[in-house]
Order: sequence, then C-alpha cells, then structure tokens
Amino acid sequence: MFIKKIDGPRAVTLPDGTIMTRADPPPRDTRRWVASRKAAVVRAVRGGLITIDEARKWYEISNEEFESWATAVMTHGEAALKTTRLQQFRTPPK
Repeated sequence: MFIKKIDGPRAVTLPDGTIMTRADPPPRDTRRWVASRKAAVVRAVRGGLITIDEARKWYEISNEEFESWATAVMTHGEAALKTTRLQQFRTPPK
C-alpha cells in the first residue's frame, strides 16, 4: 500500500474528542458554502489539520471571510453560519 507524502498531520483529535482527517474538509472545488462546510474548514484550521494559508488558497476565501466564520462559530456555534440566521446572530453596532 502506498501512502502519499504530505506536510502536516493526516488526522487530528479535536477538542470535543472527534477525529478529523484530511478527507473530512470539503472538496477544494466547493462553490456552494453551507454552514456545515464552513464549520468543517474552521475546525480543520483551528485543529491544526491545515493552515489558514492552505484554506485560503484551496477554497479561494479571504482572511476576513475566514475570520468571520471563525468568530461566528466561537461566539454562537455552527448555527450562526446559516444564511437564514445571519440577522439573529449579528452583533449590535457599537
């Protein structure tokens, strides 16, 4: 059996005890972003499976877009990434 050489880990254990592998993040050609795919990218970066630079390059997202996803997940959970819930979880202006 041949295993392709890659940089970084093949699998990581996330803080909630689940194991995430390189096969778990969405495909690199993803164009339709649903909440679960956004959350998977955030979990992969936060867990150390991929770097933020790899995520930006693979998924063609900006730093600001990724940070907004990460902030929404940390503040309100995965439900905050749903487009229909955007108004509900939007923070009030300062």
